[in-house]
Amino acid sequence: MEFVLCNELLRDLPFTQQADQAAALGYAGLEVAPFTLDPDAPHHIPAHERRALRRAAEDAGAPILGLHWLLAAPAGLSITNSDPDLRARTLGVMQGLISLAADLGAEYLVHGSPGQRVVSAPGDAGRANEAMHLAGEWARAVGVTYVIEPLDPGQTNWMSSIAEAVAFTAQDGNPHLATMLDVAAAGNTESESVPALLRRYVPGGQIAHVHLNDRNRRGPGQGEDSFIPILRALRESGYSGRCGVECFDYLPDGPGAAARAIGYLHGCLEAIAMAEAGG
Repeated sequence: MEFVLCNELLRDLPFTQQADQAAALGYAGLEVAPFTLDPDAPHHIPAHERRALRRAAEDAGAPILGLHWLLAAPAGLSITNSDPDLRARTLGVMQGLISLAADLGAEYLVHGSPGQRVVSAPGDAGRANEAMHLAGEWARAVGVTYVIEPLDPGQTNWMSSIAEAVAFTAQDGNPHLATMLDVAAAGNTESESVPALLRRYVPGGQIAHVHLNDRNRRGPGQGEDSFIPILRALRESGYSGRCGVECFDYLPDGPGAAARAIGYLHGCLEAIAMAEAGG
């Protein structure tokens, strides 16, 4: 099982040092928030800079495997707003980020960005759905996967359950448009436990990615959630995707949270292996 580090935990470091530190800690690679690369227009990063970023990460042993937190920059984007200019700008950024992902060597993009998907008027949900369909087609064209992240109703009112997202992607029928499970979001809103959800949806291939975090928004092992049942469910369900370590409350700081998370998760895997051997 491979763990990927969401790079904003190390955002205060130069990118090459982010990759070096992620590799040194034992992460398989980085899941990059584009705004950490360019706070104004990450979708317009020049080709030579894309090549340099990709080479630096790969040389460090922590390749860029995914992008997430997609619509934080530039400011003011929305997949639901009816204004035609804003919509065109938002779709242009999405298409540009999909191209960026391919150039960086990433496998997937995670569409979270709750503030940019709020439904407040008739037609908003339809515009969001259309944006996801277009993103899936753009992803298909360059060979990456665009992943919808269900988030709890405290963050958004569009795609706030795994069942809803699974139904949407199944209806769309594009293998390059998928959904995922965020442990904190699912734990805060779903009626089933996270292990039960994984056992329900992973065997059918509906879960393309997982974010590991505690419901308190800290890293795995820094709250009340036990990750041994979660990792066991992933193993027993045949999950073959990536597991991104994402948290928002860094304790004691970003690098420290990154180190504690992967140490805890490896300890969980060791405990599972010991239990299986003893059984």
